[in-house]
Amino acid sequence: MRPIEESDFDAFFPLAQDEGMWEYFTLNLADKDHLQKWMEAAFADKAADTRRPFTIIDKSANQIAGSSSIGNIAYHDLRLEIGWSWLGKDFRSSGVNFHAKYSMMRYAFDELNFERVEFKTDLLNERARQGLRKVGGKEEGVLRSHMTMWNNRRRDSIYFSVIKNEWLQLKETVFKDIAGYGFH
Repeated sequence: MRPIEESDFDAFFPLAQDEGMWEYFTLNLADKDHLQKWMEAAFADKAADTRRPFTIIDKSANQIAGSSSIGNIAYHDLRLEIGWSWLGKDFRSSGVNFHAKYSMMRYAFDELNFERVEFKTDLLNERARQGLRKVGGKEEGVLRSHMTMWNNRRRDSIYFSVIKNEWLQLKETVFKDIAGYGFH
């Protein structure tokens, strides 16, 4: 992972050409204008120090695989959200997202010494919900009619979290095979 760059647009756009993947995302990044809007928001949030957007790189293929962010950073409350995540079709179910989530949680808990990491996803997105459970996320609840999707559907969002006193056990169990490959 590395900080997102404006030049990543050229790699992101071909990766985003999977219309079905955007059913649960707030924008349809297969549309050039939506991708541009998404990148502009990422850079604006980065400038406001409320989000740190990253480009995910599959090291084995040495290719850009997608993106994820640390956002909604609340320094006083010692919490942040990991999200805005997406991968190109060829990189899904490859372990890349698992490694990215580990790296960002390691950064939040071990470097920033935060108390809480939260995630949210569309209530209808069972694949994302399973992925969040796989990284140790605990379901917390549903916010009804929470977000407007790119197709004007009102999304119910389900929240998950990992808290600091769960992190050591997750590193020793769920992430035991990759501990040591952290955030650089």
